[in-house]
Amino acid sequence: MLPVYICEDDAGLRAAQRKYLERQILIGELDMEVVLCSGHPGEILQAVEASPGRGIYFLDVELKGESMDGFVLGQEIRKLDSRGFIIYVTAFADLAFETFRYHLEALDYIVKGDMQRMYGGIRHCLDVIAERMCEENRQARSYFSVKVMDVVKHIPVDEIMFFETAGRTHRIELHGQRDRMDFIGSMRELEQKFGDDFLRVHRAYLVQVAQIAQLDLKNREILMRNGERCLFSRKARERLLDRLAVKEK
Repeated sequence: MLPVYICEDDAGLRAAQRKYLERQILIGELDMEVVLCSGHPGEILQAVEASPGRGIYFLDVELKGESMDGFVLGQEIRKLDSRGFIIYVTAFADLAFETFRYHLEALDYIVKGDMQRMYGGIRHCLDVIAERMCEENRQARSYFSVKVMDVVKHIPVDEIMFFETAGRTHRIELHGQRDRMDFIGSMRELEQKFGDDFLRVHRAYLVQVAQIAQLDLKNREILMRNGERCLFSRKARERLLDRLAVKEK
């Protein structure tokens, strides 16, 4: 979840920004949360330092009565969060030169004054961030492509529980996190494709080790994280115990 920070010295505007952000996050079911709303840049920095990671920062430029303005605050945030999203909410329309001078990469500049225009700018920034995060997640995940009837489906590898021989020659059943699908394939080819991440625990089953929740040694059953069960052979018992011991270290 991406934490959202607001630094604005006007209490009324600060509250309005928070309310609008929380509403948009709820409506859009975005993986974000407003964690701090403050008029003091020092409080923002302390919070970011205490919870390092990527965040979203809505910053005012003029912070009256404070030892640093929004540009200096952004500079300090960049030292702690090089990949965070910084958005300036300001009365000044053109800040490109200043952000260049402070070596900042701002996502956007939202001009104060017209509340509806400000809200539109905030909504646009959330949409851009959500799209970027989805794209990054797509690129980071590995997918298994399989042809089912006349449709090619792309299943995230981390959502595969296990493969099972479907009882017919050259038919494999994929057990996913939420669904199952039947396709033409070979267990031997799947073993070679997925390598050490999957383990052949039985003539009929190829299991993703990371998705194993529990072993029932007495009944030689594997309980998967999605609640499904499959069998393992006597010969696979020691290999399973070894792999799970390694996984738990």
